[in-house]
Amino acid sequence: MKLTSCFTAIAISFTFTGCASITSSEMQTLSLTTHAEDGKVAEAAKCTLKNDKGTWESSSPGFISVHRSAEDLTVECKKEGFTDGLLKAVSRAAGGMWGNIIFGGGIGAIIDHNKGNGYNYPEQLPVVMGKSVVVDRKDHGSEPAPVTPVALAPAPK
Repeated sequence: MKLTSCFTAIAISFTFTGCASITSSEMQTLSLTTHAEDGKVAEAAKCTLKNDKGTWESSSPGFISVHRSAEDLTVECKKEGFTDGLLKAVSRAAGGMWGNIIFGGGIGAIIDHNKGNGYNYPEQLPVVMGKSVVVDRKDHGSEPAPVTPVALAPAPK
């Protein structure tokens, strides 16, 4: 009887923890905004988003779908009259990835790592023109990640 209960519990756990390849798409839709250093919206900036899976172009504000990856996402936005804005979105393992490791013996985790499905970026990408910032979803769980300023290197002459 105890053995049956144990197997039932394990079967239920497999039902609710799936591989990220099954539970999520290779693409993730993100919200992209651009602001001046004083907080005013800087509309119609041209932004380039890059990771090891590809490069995407977008105007701000807007939504853009990017390929998930274990690598961080870099965002560079340009707008006439503003210094370029740079943002790094930190890639973090999703819950399905941990389920793969714990319950699946790691094979699913390897597949999801290679495809990028096992990772997420912060859903909000708040680019500040004239600044270089890092956003990381681990800082505030499901809330938008805080913007962490990073010093910009002087432009080469």
